[in-house]
Amino acid sequence: MNSVDLAFLPALEQARLMRAREISPLELTELYLERIERLNPALGAYVTVVAEQALADARVKTDHLASHPDDLPPLFGVTVSVKDLNPMAGVPCAYGVKAARDRIAVDDDYIVGKLRQAGMVILGKTATSQLGSMPYTEPAGFPPARNPWNLDYTPGGSSGGGAAALAAGLCAISQGSDGGGSLRGPAFCCGLVGIKAARGRISFSPLGERLNGLAINGPLGRTVADAAALLDVLSGYEIGDPYWLPDPDPSFLAGLTTPRDRPLRIGYATRLDPIGDVDPICRQAIYETAQQAEQLGHTIEEVTFPDMEELIEPFIVVWQCVLAELGVPWIVLEKMNRWLYWRAWRVNSGTYLRAVAKLQQVARQIVRFCQPYDVMILPVYMHPAIKIGEWQGLRSPKVLENVINWVAPCPPFNASGQPALSIPRGFDTSGVPIGVQLVGRPADEATVLALAAQLEQASPWIDQRPKFATEDQ
Repeated sequence: MNSVDLAFLPALEQARLMRAREISPLELTELYLERIERLNPALGAYVTVVAEQALADARVKTDHLASHPDDLPPLFGVTVSVKDLNPMAGVPCAYGVKAARDRIAVDDDYIVGKLRQAGMVILGKTATSQLGSMPYTEPAGFPPARNPWNLDYTPGGSSGGGAAALAAGLCAISQGSDGGGSLRGPAFCCGLVGIKAARGRISFSPLGERLNGLAINGPLGRTVADAAALLDVLSGYEIGDPYWLPDPDPSFLAGLTTPRDRPLRIGYATRLDPIGDVDPICRQAIYETAQQAEQLGHTIEEVTFPDMEELIEPFIVVWQCVLAELGVPWIVLEKMNRWLYWRAWRVNSGTYLRAVAKLQQVARQIVRFCQPYDVMILPVYMHPAIKIGEWQGLRSPKVLENVINWVAPCPPFNASGQPALSIPRGFDTSGVPIGVQLVGRPADEATVLALAAQLEQASPWIDQRPKFATEDQ
């Protein structure tokens, strides 16, 4: 197997090869570090690479495998990237803020600890939009993260660096987070599987979560099984969590092969008001996915999704207030975040609480509408990826309008807390991937993952690789 094939091998397959002693954690880590050194300058996926730490860790894991080859976690020795919104002890954590790029984290975030406990090798910190606020990854003072399928286009955001790294074969799997589409959007843009788990599935320990349950950490994978395996790693309750769910039984990974006793009832929609119809190429992907699900024996029904007009303003109020509350001085913020910051200062406590209550009311409507269906097939974004800097010269209100009109299918399920994931379903005319969103009932990731795995088996996407990352440089 050549080095490119090995770099793009699914994480679980890499883990199997390590257990079989066909390759070691050290060899895989060296392979990815070489690719990062060669490709990342043009890609902008990583903001910090912890090469020495990764190599030392990989040596320990290589020795451990030699003496304890049995009874290891499924992703032991697999390389992973961490989003630069999640602190990692002894490593800079800038949150996409130029003035904080040398700020060293004192402790590991809970999520980082979970990755270490699973025996994974962390390669570095990946780029995010400033404070994770935008669906593209172009923070001021940093190189923009680029889409490896077409470097003129964004890999999405705010987990854009992790998606770009994974799609380019610069890690085996990636961690990210999603407060309004920040995992699903980058997966859509980069041809990956991105999972926004159900509310309460993954702890925000030790600091807590400021977005009233809108945001959650989660996985990006090349395959459904890889993403499910990382979801198993990240999941779990910590004492004092404001929301929690029981551990799945069986695990999410094992559940992919658990027989289902009945066909699913699936709804699909290609329009989201008040925005309107999804872009034709994304609409076609939804139709084809629905048809394929029907061929797999499921019951398909076209539906009219509820108008989300009442969701938009309260979502913006909560989001901008969190930006202002983070304690970052307004003077170091980029133009868009500075505008949101000053908007937030005009919001009083009553307005904020009414916004939270409104989000909860709309969330109930969303869950009630989806309840008759096992899964909903919907757009991820309303149109394919935008170019790098495409909205840079626009006034802030226009940028906000464009963002809303692009990411509209994602925030409803941050509000409702339902599990939702993005899977690849082809390419647009610029060669950039597109995908569809699968949404499940509350706390039911297992059913959504099972359908995604069936669709993946019917139309495999694992052999698709960006030319940028496979040609000799």
